[in-house]
Amino acid sequence: MASITNEGQMPASQAELLYQAQLRKERVFRMHVGISWGVLFLILIFLFSGQHIEFGGFTFKTINVDSEFIFKNITFIAGGLGQTLLISVLSILFAIVMALFAALGRLSKFPPIYALSTFYVSLIRGTPLYLQIFFFFLALPQLGIVLSGIVSGVLALGLNYGAYMSETFRAGLSSVGKGQREAAMALGMTPGQTMMRIVLPQALRFAIPPMGNDFISMTKDSALVSATGFVHELMWRATKVGRAQFNSLEALIMAAMFYWVMTLILTYFQSKLEARLSKGDR
Repeated sequence: MASITNEGQMPASQAELLYQAQLRKERVFRMHVGISWGVLFLILIFLFSGQHIEFGGFTFKTINVDSEFIFKNITFIAGGLGQTLLISVLSILFAIVMALFAALGRLSKFPPIYALSTFYVSLIRGTPLYLQIFFFFLALPQLGIVLSGIVSGVLALGLNYGAYMSETFRAGLSSVGKGQREAAMALGMTPGQTMMRIVLPQALRFAIPPMGNDFISMTKDSALVSATGFVHELMWRATKVGRAQFNSLEALIMAAMFYWVMTLILTYFQSKLEARLSKGDR
């Protein structure tokens, strides 16, 4: 008879069997998902294979791409990955700072600070990111402020995402219970110490998963910076070589694949980070 460690609990051997069965079920599920991904990827490759299939008087044509152009220019286009990641990293760091200040401002009881925060969020959310990039690049020089393409892009992306992320930060700050703030004050902490030691660590833990999604989106939105013509990132290189050799489709396909691979890699690391953070909730 199997032993029971604690009253009301199932035998240890039975629990182990259930755990192993769950692991096998998860492995089978992941295997089927992997197989399905492989099939869908092969279908995608077939759609760009340039095949002509005739069946019963019906002709089906797939998209024809110039493979020679792709192999010849893939290295040039890949050279823009560094600029793309640099813009994205700098922009997300700036966005985090702006989102935090905006969130604190929206929680402030001081009218001018609250008004400044809400005005910033409303203005940025109410105008397109594409327009904001060109504003920093074209309008500010008339005030004597001349910015490079990268700086303009980082400012625009950071301000834009900071406005949207401010709601996440505000929710994170509000999620910290009032009792914890009162306990900190009872221990003699100042409001600044309470914010830095009690509130912010918990709010950041709440905000990190959505920030991962924002960073992934930012790597793709960074392509808009290429519109200035002075930032040689991934999309700029793809557009340049595609137009020069009249192979815009092939160039854009290569850029799409690079963005897709970056997204897959970032999503993988984000899932690992979320799994690590969720351990504290168990």
